[in-house]
Amino acid sequence: MTLLRDEDLAAAFDHASRSYDTLVAANPGYHAHLRRSARRLGLPRGGAGLRVLDLGCGTGASTAALSAVLPGAEITAVDASAGMLERAARKPWRDGVSFVRAPAERLVKAGVEGPFDAVFAAYLFRNVTDPDAVLSTVRDVLAPRGRLAVHEYTLSGRATHRAVWTGVCRGVVLPVAAILGDGGLYRHLWRSVVEFDTADAFAARVRSHGFEAVRVLPLPGWQTGITHTVVARRPATTEDGR
Repeated sequence: MTLLRDEDLAAAFDHASRSYDTLVAANPGYHAHLRRSARRLGLPRGGAGLRVLDLGCGTGASTAALSAVLPGAEITAVDASAGMLERAARKPWRDGVSFVRAPAERLVKAGVEGPFDAVFAAYLFRNVTDPDAVLSTVRDVLAPRGRLAVHEYTLSGRATHRAVWTGVCRGVVLPVAAILGDGGLYRHLWRSVVEFDTADAFAARVRSHGFEAVRVLPLPGWQTGITHTVVARRPATTEDGR
């Protein structure tokens, strides 16, 4: 099958939004891993006085993780799917959390402007048509020394981890998704991981966009070697003066 992109992918997420929270709740460690990645941003004082962009917020699981870890931060959560965003916005949120519908590549057109002190992107980059364009956008909206944390299914490159991912998808995720009428989306999600960068390759991609202090950090449990946090920092200055 061809991977879903842009409007087709947003429409598939719209349809799946009604059951998305139920499916992710069945994933051991899903929410705890998001909180761990949010802590890996390393922001001080619980984020007091800082602006954080949650890029690709979905139904708000990543937003909730950021809000828990950074109770003092102003969080702008963005997603391209109207259905996912509607589910997220219905949930109770503290002051300082807002939601905006926008593709990751077109933030400024939607009124999402930096500088942000940090960007958090969970399960986003393998789903965009042009991850390099999104990395450029992220760099541009970050303040000097602003921090990036990418929480993503990025395989280690070992055959064992690829086999575990495929086994979980074929044995559990895809049969349940087919019953719910979302088989096409979850087949895309399985293949998008297999065909995306390995963790080290994605880290190299991040470095190529001028980020520094790039590190690949593992996550525990069954997702070891399958899900990683890639953290990085925009330099204090860049060669082009931005």
